[in-house]
Amino acid sequence: MPVSSQPPEGRPMSEEVHLRLILVSGKTQDFTFSPNDSATDIAKHVFENWPAGWEEERVSSPSILRLIFQGRFLHGNVTLGVFFLTTMMPRESSVLTHLLLHLLLPHTLSFLQPPHHPPPVHIPTLVPHVPTPLIRSRFSAHTQLDLTTHCNSSCFHRGEQEVQKEELTEKLAFETLYSDGSRTLTTVDVEGDEEFEGDAGAPRRKPRVKSRHKRVRRQIYGADGRFNIQGDNFLLDYPFSTAVRISTGCTGVLVSQQHVLTAAHCVHDGKDYVKGARRLRVGFLIPPSFNSTNADLTSAKKPLVRWMRMTLPGKRIHFSGFDSDRSGELVYRFCPVEEESSDLIYQHCDARPGASGSGVYGRVWDNSLERWERKVIGIFSGHQWLEIDGENRDYNVAVRITPLKFAQICYWVHGNRLDCVQD
Repeated sequence: MPVSSQPPEGRPMSEEVHLRLILVSGKTQDFTFSPNDSATDIAKHVFENWPAGWEEERVSSPSILRLIFQGRFLHGNVTLGVFFLTTMMPRESSVLTHLLLHLLLPHTLSFLQPPHHPPPVHIPTLVPHVPTPLIRSRFSAHTQLDLTTHCNSSCFHRGEQEVQKEELTEKLAFETLYSDGSRTLTTVDVEGDEEFEGDAGAPRRKPRVKSRHKRVRRQIYGADGRFNIQGDNFLLDYPFSTAVRISTGCTGVLVSQQHVLTAAHCVHDGKDYVKGARRLRVGFLIPPSFNSTNADLTSAKKPLVRWMRMTLPGKRIHFSGFDSDRSGELVYRFCPVEEESSDLIYQHCDARPGASGSGVYGRVWDNSLERWERKVIGIFSGHQWLEIDGENRDYNVAVRITPLKFAQICYWVHGNRLDCVQD
C-alpha cells in the first residue's frame, strides 16, 4: 500500500527511510528505502538482500518478515523469531513516523486510545459445597495432543441463552485429583438472584460462511507465522516467562505462583485421567545463561486473567506454547480473531500439537493504570470444524474466559470465595 508523500506537520520531507535489522547475536545491517515503498516491498527487498554470512539465520519467506514488521508495532522491540529483533532507526529528517502510521497501523489505531467502556457486568460469587469422595482414578487414558472437534449452528449458539442458577450446578462442578489417585467432587452454587448468560455481552449473530472447503485438518494456515522465542531477556520476561510445559506434552500458563491453567484434554479424555497425570510435572524453558543465584522464576510477573465482554473479531490475540514440531523451543504467534461464540474464540493462528493449553492474551484497557495491558482471555484448545447451513470451515479455537469461568478460576487460586470479590 503506497504511503502519502506529505510529511508530518513541522517536519522536513526526507527522501529516505532507514531500517536497521538487529540479530539477537548482535549482527546489524542497515537498509534504505523510499517513503513510497510498501511494507511488502520492504519485506521482499530485505529477504532478497539478506546479508552474506547470515544464511543460517535467514527467514523462509518475505511474508514472515512482513509479519515481524507488523508485530514490532504491537509489542515494541521484542524478539519475534530465532534470528532477530527489528527496530526502525530514523534520522533527524526522516518521515519514519509518517510511514509507519500509513503502512502498518491503519487497522490498529484504536489500540492507542482508551476504549468506550460498557456498563460493568457483575462477576458471580461461587459458594462451594462440602467435597464428595469419588472412586480412585485408574489413569488409563492416553494423552491426545491433537484435538479436533465438530460444531454446527446449534453448537455455535449454545450458551447464549440465559441460564438459571439451578442449571449451573453441573456446569460449575469440578474434581480435585490427589497424587495417590483419590478424587473429590465439589459442587457450587452461585450467590445472588441474578440470571447469567454463557458470556455476558457476546454478540448474537450468525457466523460468516465462506466457500466450501475440503475436510482436511490443518493447523498451519498459509505461510507458517510462528516464531521461536530466544534470548535471556525475552524468555524471562512477561508474558513469555508465564508459559510452562506440562509433562503430558501440552502447554500451560501460570495464573499464580502455584497454579497453572491448561486445556482439559491435556489431563483427561472425558472418561478418565491420562496416564501421566498421576505424577504431573510442570517446567519452564530456562535460558542456558540463567543464574538461579540472582534471578527467581517464581517472582516473574503473573498474568492477569480477565474476561472480555467486547466483541473480538478483527482484534489480535497472541499466545506462546511448546509446539511438538519445535522441540525445546517456546513458540510465539499472533493473528486476528475470525469468529467468536459465547464460549469459543475462532482464529487461524498457526499451531501444532503441544500448543494446547497455552494462555491466549488480548489487549485489555486497565483503568487504574490508564494503559493497555496484555491479559489472559482464553486457553488454546485445538482444531474445530464449524458447519453452518451445510458449509464447513476449519479453525483453530480457544476457550474463552467468561465471567463464570473467571469466578471459578479465582476460587481455585485463592481457595476462599471472599478473596475473589475484588479480583
